[in-house]
Amino acid sequence: MTQARVRLGKSGEDLACATLRREGYEILARRYRSRFGEIDIIARDGPTLVFVEVKCRAGTAFGSGADAITPRKRFHILRVAEEYLARHGATEVPCRFDVVVVSFEGDGRPRVEVIRSAFEAAGGF
Repeated sequence: MTQARVRLGKSGEDLACATLRREGYEILARRYRSRFGEIDIIARDGPTLVFVEVKCRAGTAFGSGADAITPRKRFHILRVAEEYLARHGATEVPCRFDVVVVSFEGDGRPRVEVIRSAFEAAGGF
């Protein structure tokens, strides 16, 4: 991964966290890793535990960031979420999966979109 992509991703996550905080989320963890992969942000929105994937794009030439949440990516996010819940004894807590799309328009200004309940866990969570 190039340094420019790393900086873009970090910038996107920072913007996502700031936006989520303004919307009342409490950020619990960033870049949470397990053997199954990584979740960008874990937050609390009221009583709900929220697993957040951040997709950052320098433009829209390759589609929106939400288009990048493939079935395979969802599978990995779900496995990491299950591991997090088990490790933290939170298996009875309501959960959801949000996506934050950060795109930089032609003028360089970021546009941040929070997609609540972007996808669901098969079999319930």
